[in-house]
Amino acid sequence: MQSIPVDTSRLGVLRCAVEPEPKIADFETKQVKKDRDGNTIYTVGVTVRQDGRRVSVIEIAVPSEPKGVVEGTEVRVTGMEAFAWAMGDRHGISFRASAITPVPAAPATTAGTAGSAGKGGGA
Repeated sequence: MQSIPVDTSRLGVLRCAVEPEPKIADFETKQVKKDRDGNTIYTVGVTVRQDGRRVSVIEIAVPSEPKGVVEGTEVRVTGMEAFAWAMGDRHGISFRASAITPVPAAPATTAGTAGSAGKGGGA
């Protein structure tokens, strides 16, 4: 299976739509999927919205649980690759990444609080 690197900088704002959950390898036994190093594979639903386009949700597999990634948070995806697959009449594209991390929130500014004393009231 050939991997295709994905330039995530061209995907717009990425947000977690579905929190990380272990990927199931066998639904009958509920066995979770592991990578070659024995790490549990997690999947994260991520919204992708490029300028002027509709929102799409893609599922990205990552080795080990992404910490701090919760629904609604903006995320950074590192080392993303796409894979084309086919099974009988079914086909599609799968995504995996080396890491998914939350984007730190910008610090809030408190503009307009200084110098407001003495306005609006007086004798």
